[in-house]
Amino acid sequence: MSIRELYVKGARVWIPDSEQVWRCAELTQDYKDRLVTVIYTDGQTNEFKVKSDEELPPLRNPDILIGENDLTSLSYLHEPAVLYNLQVRFCNHNAIYTYCGIVLVAINPYEELPIYGPDTIGAYRGHSMGDLDPHIFAVAEEAFTQMERDNKDQSIIVSGESGAGKTVSAKYAMRYFASVGGSDSETQIEKKILASNPIMEAIGNAKTTRNDNSSRFGKYIELDFTQKYNIMGANMRTYLLEKSRVVFQAQDERNYHIFYQLCSASSDEKLKHLRLGHQQTFHYLNQGHSPHIDGVDDAADFQETRRAFMLLGINEAAQEQIFRILAGILHLGNVTLEEDNGDSSTIDSKDESLHIVAELLGIPVEDIQKWLCHRKIVSGREVFTKPMTYTEATFSRDALAKHIYAKLFDWIVSQINKCFAAPAKPFRFIGVLDIYGFETFVINSFEQFCINYANEKLQQQFNQHVFKLEQEEYVKEQIEWEFINFYDNQPCIDLIESKLGILDLLDEECRMPKGSDQSWVEKLYDKCKKWEHFSKPRLSNTSFLIAHFADKVGYECAGFLEKNRDTVSEEQINILKSSQINLVHALFTEKDHRAPTKVKVLPVAPVQSKSKQMKKTVGSQFRDSLSLLMLTLNSTTPHYVRCIKPNDDKMAFTFDPTRAIQQLRACGVLETVRISAAGYPSRWTYNEFSSRYRVLCNSRDIKRNDMRLTCQKIISNMIDDEDKFKFGRTKIFFRAGQVAYMEKLRADRLSACGVMIQKHVRMYLHRNRFRTMRKAAIVIQKYSRGMAARRQAHFMRQTAAAIKIQACVRGWVKRVQYRRLVYTVTQLQAYARGKWARQRFEHMRRVRAAIVIQKNVRAWLTKRRYLKAMRGIITTQGLVRCFLARRRLKKLKIEAKSVEHQKKLNKGLENKIISLQQKLTELKNENVHIKGYKEEITNLKGHLVEMKATEVQLKNSINRVNELEARVVKLTEELEMERDEKMDVLTEKERAEKENRELVERLNAENARLTEELSVAQREESKREAEELLRRKFEAEKQQLFMENADEKLAYQRLLKEFNRLEQKNDLLEEQLAKHKGNNAHKRTASNVSNLSGASDAPTELVRDDASEFSSIIGDDDIGYGSVRSRASEMSDSSRNLENIEWGSPSNKANSSEIKIQVPEKVEDITLVLQLQNKVRELEKERRTLAKQIDHLESSSSPVDDPQHAQELIRLQELEMENAKLKDDLNRLRKSIADAEPQNNRVQEFMKQFEALQDELERRREECIQLRTVLANRAHDLRSLTQTSYGKDVDIVNEDGELALAYQTQKQVNRQLEEELKAEKLRHRETETEYKGELERLRRDNERQQKLLAQNLTKGDSSNPETLLQSEIMRLTSENLLSVSHKPLQQSQNLQGQVDSLTEQLKKYKRSLRAYAKKLKEAGGTGSKRSSAQGSPYGGDPPDLLDVATTNEGEVLPVIRKKEREYMGMFEYDRREEMQIIRVLIYELKPRVAVTFLPGLPAYILFMCIRHTDHINDDEKVRSLLNNIVNGVKRVIKKRHEDLDSTVLWLSNVLRLLHNLKQYSGDKAFQAENTVKQNEQSLKNFDLSEYRQVLSDIAVWIYNGVIKLMEEKVQPLIVPSILEHEAIAGLSGNKPGGMRGRAGSLARELESPVEPQKALDLLLKELTQFYRTLAMFGTDPELITQVFRQIFYFICAGSLNNLLLRKDMCHWSKGMQIRYNLSHLEQWTRDMRLHESGVTDTLAPIIQAAQLLQARKTDDDVHSICDMCDKLTVSQIIKILNLYTPADEFEERVPITFIHKIQAKLQERAEGEQAQATLLMNTKFAFPVRFPFNPSSIHLEDVELPDALPLGMLKKV
Repeated sequence: MSIRELYVKGARVWIPDSEQVWRCAELTQDYKDRLVTVIYTDGQTNEFKVKSDEELPPLRNPDILIGENDLTSLSYLHEPAVLYNLQVRFCNHNAIYTYCGIVLVAINPYEELPIYGPDTIGAYRGHSMGDLDPHIFAVAEEAFTQMERDNKDQSIIVSGESGAGKTVSAKYAMRYFASVGGSDSETQIEKKILASNPIMEAIGNAKTTRNDNSSRFGKYIELDFTQKYNIMGANMRTYLLEKSRVVFQAQDERNYHIFYQLCSASSDEKLKHLRLGHQQTFHYLNQGHSPHIDGVDDAADFQETRRAFMLLGINEAAQEQIFRILAGILHLGNVTLEEDNGDSSTIDSKDESLHIVAELLGIPVEDIQKWLCHRKIVSGREVFTKPMTYTEATFSRDALAKHIYAKLFDWIVSQINKCFAAPAKPFRFIGVLDIYGFETFVINSFEQFCINYANEKLQQQFNQHVFKLEQEEYVKEQIEWEFINFYDNQPCIDLIESKLGILDLLDEECRMPKGSDQSWVEKLYDKCKKWEHFSKPRLSNTSFLIAHFADKVGYECAGFLEKNRDTVSEEQINILKSSQINLVHALFTEKDHRAPTKVKVLPVAPVQSKSKQMKKTVGSQFRDSLSLLMLTLNSTTPHYVRCIKPNDDKMAFTFDPTRAIQQLRACGVLETVRISAAGYPSRWTYNEFSSRYRVLCNSRDIKRNDMRLTCQKIISNMIDDEDKFKFGRTKIFFRAGQVAYMEKLRADRLSACGVMIQKHVRMYLHRNRFRTMRKAAIVIQKYSRGMAARRQAHFMRQTAAAIKIQACVRGWVKRVQYRRLVYTVTQLQAYARGKWARQRFEHMRRVRAAIVIQKNVRAWLTKRRYLKAMRGIITTQGLVRCFLARRRLKKLKIEAKSVEHQKKLNKGLENKIISLQQKLTELKNENVHIKGYKEEITNLKGHLVEMKATEVQLKNSINRVNELEARVVKLTEELEMERDEKMDVLTEKERAEKENRELVERLNAENARLTEELSVAQREESKREAEELLRRKFEAEKQQLFMENADEKLAYQRLLKEFNRLEQKNDLLEEQLAKHKGNNAHKRTASNVSNLSGASDAPTELVRDDASEFSSIIGDDDIGYGSVRSRASEMSDSSRNLENIEWGSPSNKANSSEIKIQVPEKVEDITLVLQLQNKVRELEKERRTLAKQIDHLESSSSPVDDPQHAQELIRLQELEMENAKLKDDLNRLRKSIADAEPQNNRVQEFMKQFEALQDELERRREECIQLRTVLANRAHDLRSLTQTSYGKDVDIVNEDGELALAYQTQKQVNRQLEEELKAEKLRHRETETEYKGELERLRRDNERQQKLLAQNLTKGDSSNPETLLQSEIMRLTSENLLSVSHKPLQQSQNLQGQVDSLTEQLKKYKRSLRAYAKKLKEAGGTGSKRSSAQGSPYGGDPPDLLDVATTNEGEVLPVIRKKEREYMGMFEYDRREEMQIIRVLIYELKPRVAVTFLPGLPAYILFMCIRHTDHINDDEKVRSLLNNIVNGVKRVIKKRHEDLDSTVLWLSNVLRLLHNLKQYSGDKAFQAENTVKQNEQSLKNFDLSEYRQVLSDIAVWIYNGVIKLMEEKVQPLIVPSILEHEAIAGLSGNKPGGMRGRAGSLARELESPVEPQKALDLLLKELTQFYRTLAMFGTDPELITQVFRQIFYFICAGSLNNLLLRKDMCHWSKGMQIRYNLSHLEQWTRDMRLHESGVTDTLAPIIQAAQLLQARKTDDDVHSICDMCDKLTVSQIIKILNLYTPADEFEERVPITFIHKIQAKLQERAEGEQAQATLLMNTKFAFPVRFPFNPSSIHLEDVELPDALPLGMLKKV
């Protein structure tokens, strides 16, 4: 490729211009015959000839490369390309930073930009220098990272001319280091470093014509770091302070800021003694005539300076002395010198300023007055005092002022260094050099000479470093290279610092007694003429020229010697040494060396004597300090920042090309470009090159497995000269201009392809157009012919229609005429026939009326005759009957007076009266035989008592029958309900078998949720066991019910008859006793008569209902099986319905406790009855005594192996023997009664019934004993088995937790069954509601029947109560059975079969569960707290009464066991074991163990301990416990703060403890969802609201730790997963072709920590793991939402901040990729059910940024874009639009006008918003944390201690 191929028509070039430096032009014709013809952008044309091809104008880079981040990535590397690229970035994109190789070019914007906040620091942290947009933070991060990785010191060199922004850049670099290298110590050195900036700016910065805050000194700050890379100290070195500014300022310039700050605070009372005023009143401040700076408040800056002094340890006393010295300098400038006779000068003794100076500096006024005008001359041994002229005195005064200020400046720097000093030796340091850039003015003096000398040294070091990096890159890529020739400024440096150089000659002239500037410059002309870089001006003998690397500078020799000497009168120094002000005295009495300002130890020259040291000139000192600085820089890795001043008018974002190009030439940027251009500046990776230029080769040349071979084939087709490119190991290197040439070829190829595509598309369009036109013509013809045919057919239809209409009309006319004729004839006939019919009807009506009249008249006559006859007959009958009635009445009156009538009226009373009269007569006559009857009466009374007891039993039996019948109805209804549900169970069973494999995986996933539901499931399980046992009990009781019903019917009839007989007998005996009261009479009282409602010893079967019914009947203190109270209360309850019935005639006796017995005529064996009654009472009393003993044994808590246990067993056996004896006595009494009355059938039947009941009781007791024996044998067998297998080490049965695992597995199986039965329960409830209605109807019917039965029983002998009762019972039974079996029999049988099979399956699982539970408990050494009721014949869950006791001989005996307790929901513990509890529950609790517990179990246990302290009202104990809990949690979190599981575990538990404290606090606001039991368990004595706040603060602290852990894990995945991940195939999101990566200062390529293609999956995996961890430990759902809201905000902020700082990401294809990646996060939130809580709303900014990249950007879209991006700030929108880069050259850039319209539109929105100026999102922002109150449904009394926690010291109360 020849160069002529690039200069063709249309090529764009740069033409030199005097005003714009370079103008852009375009070739109007191809370059030939050395003629170049161009046209400028403004339309002007130009034509010129060049001498050779090397003089051709520079080519312009393609538009795709304009605005690049790195200047060296440009294809054409030359001065106009660099200048234009900087101008485009600065003016169009508002980008002030640009890379140029290893140099960061920073252009002063003269405007505050929002790009230096903490968010920007966080965005650049961890990124290499080329990843994000250029920034000073990127350079700082590069230095910090290199220090960490390479373990080497670093330096950042910031240079530029005054006003370019050097100080600001250095300040931001130090701010970055202070932020990322924050100190862990309490000194916070980073804050002090930042605080030193206001001080150094106040005493070292001033306003100049070029800069309002220009640094007038150079400084090198070393930031010292520890081995952990935290800032531990700092050190500051200063260079060449501009002392002359203290006494002189040019026009529009100011002195140092500190003087104006003092004057602005002159009104302060504390500064009144300084006697300051307006700055214009001081000579040293009014020479520049510019006392103010726009936008600067000197008073506010002064306060900031004072705060900085205080922060750095300079107290107010020291500040006051500093201000005294500064004020003394100002007043010293106002001292008026007067000329005296021309050879001397004087100062008026009344000069006010002189006295103020003496007062402020603490020196004698006479001395300072004298030595300001005189000087001392020492000649040999003589000392002369010589007056000074006015000029000399003025110079001496100013020199003193400068010297004082310089000393004060050095002292302040030394104090700052003392404050910065590291306590130990630093490990590494990073130095920041803020030094003046190359300066050239109209008149250049000694200061400019030193500055340019320093820049020569720095430029030499810079050139060598750049060359070194370039060569290292070539070596690394293993390519052949030639030595690059670069500019070496060593000759210029030798000219200045070598022997007989400029500085050496200057020092020599200063030592001469009569040395002058003129003599020195003449020596230069003579000695330095041999140097090429030195020359003499043609028209001047007082100046000289030096050819610096940047430009040739002329220096005026005037003042060189004096400035180099920097002499001050020794007498003036002595005066200051004698000052009364401590600081002034210290400034001039310290040793004169630079150690205080150089804390860091550096190699220095040997210390000389004081006399020699005083002769060291300023130039020599500067040369030495500069040499030390270069040694330091050469020992570090340098990083370069070049600051550019865009214009001299300080206008924001205004670019002056002339000023910019001068600085670019001076600062070495163009030298960097030249070095890069001399080699291979354009560098591409093989993948990037093949992706960009694969269009230039055929598809067969592409080898996807070998990209290097593909690239070689592509280049071989384009470039013939092999020197233009080189193939490296990983990159391709191109000479300058080759990329532009390849871009041209690529554009040509794409253009040709476009032409080909256009040709075929146009052909296709024209062909389609012709086909459309032809098709349209055919269609038009078709429709025309159709229309003609339709018109002909229409005419034919009209003709046919006219004929048809004529025919119809004519027919209609004829029909109308005919119908009119027929109508007329018909009407005539109708009227005639009607008249004839009416006449005939009238005749018939008259005949009918006559007949009716005749009938009525005849009937009336006959009726009148009949009534008259009847009245006569009735009168006759009445008279006869009256006569007969009077005669009958008379007869009845006679009969009424007779005894026989009375007997008939009283029916059976006559016989009673007669018998009583006879008995009365016999008693009167046989009074001596009365004693024989007493014994009989006693026996009968006993018999009566027995009958009454039988009556009570009968009533109980009747009530029991009613209850059993009601239960039959209820259970039958439940049976029907179970049958209906059985079909659903079978249906679900089939579905369950299909989902069995899926169920296993789901169970594993739901393990955490099942753990939470453990306590609830346990209660439901006990409930289901009760239901299952109730169903099992149903069949047995149903059969027993029918059998007992029939038996009790017969018994009831017999007892009812016997009752009537005994009642009559009792009445008779009472009457007899009333007549024969005496000493031997027996009185019946309440003490010896049984009460109907009392307890009976009749052995009846105890049938227990469900738990709720049973608890309502029995008391809390005696609920054991077979206890007296349980039977008595049940009997009394069952007899409530019948005990109010009056079985006999009503009695009006006052004593209700006495029972009236009507004794029949024959009274027998009364004595036996009374004896039996007494025996029964004794037995009852004995039974109660035994029951009390049993209760006492049950309540005792002594263990089995207690010494008294054997005695209790013996006593129990003796009581059983005594009970057996009492039974024998009772049997003998029954036999005696039966033998005494063998003929009495009722007594015999009663005895049989009693014996049957007694046998039933014995049988039940035997069954209980057998069941207890079986339980004892099983327990004994299990214990003997474990002892046989393991000996005494029974605990190793559960050593590895196998029983716990088996128990957990069985619980999971049960949980599965519970899931399957949940649906059945719902159907059960619906059916239950239906059956309850039916039950209520039956209950009302039963009550009605019962009332009817009671009424019938109260009637007399006319009704048969036995028959009535029997019939009613049979009827109710039949109705109940009928109501149960209302459904088809077949369905009932099917349901019954299903219920049976399901019941058997449930029984099998429950038996397995109980076996595992029992095995686990016994192996763990704890006794079973509940025994199974599998073998209970009564169903339900009977209370545990027995346990197994092992005697010393090993015999297993049944013993009495404690009843089940009702717990209070608290744990009792000893205060001495408090730390042991904290250690187990907090310190040693592992997350993998805690996850197997109930979520929040430690919190529940701790709260139950707190409840116990509240219960016992021990405030010291509760305070100690809570403090230990708080300290324990803090200690665990601090120790395991990097373990996410541990932090989440204790976040959940702390919140649960907090919720518990609220829930049980007693506040009504927290009791809305509590149960009554939970409200009763509230804290009674303590108000723990303050500890709730402490726990809330701890929860917030842990929450922030969790968020920090999650953010640290997510942070490396954000950029690869959101921005770099490319999931859409065929859509490349890489940066557009033509961009070259920055040639960084590191010979490395930092790769992403995660592969982008896998990053999104890893991010989603991490989020899922976070969610599972939070859910696994039972975190509240509201808190989970807050956590992921914060995480998603962090993801959004990180990705958006990175996008805003990466130009290569801002194009439409990347926007589509980003939006697709974000959709995965949105889908994840939907999968986790978090989308409704607003989590995804935090992603709105990055979503809108992606949409903005994809949106169309025309003027019509301004409003839509502004509306779409409502979550983005104005700065963010404008930044994205500025960064937007076309994906290729066929896409247009975003016009500047469009950006301005967007900005103007957004300003309207930004008026009311404060944060619109923010560029980056705040990654440290945190949403407010809220912990919504979440009450627990778990009952505290149900909380159990797991075996995995060794908390034996806790006792459940």
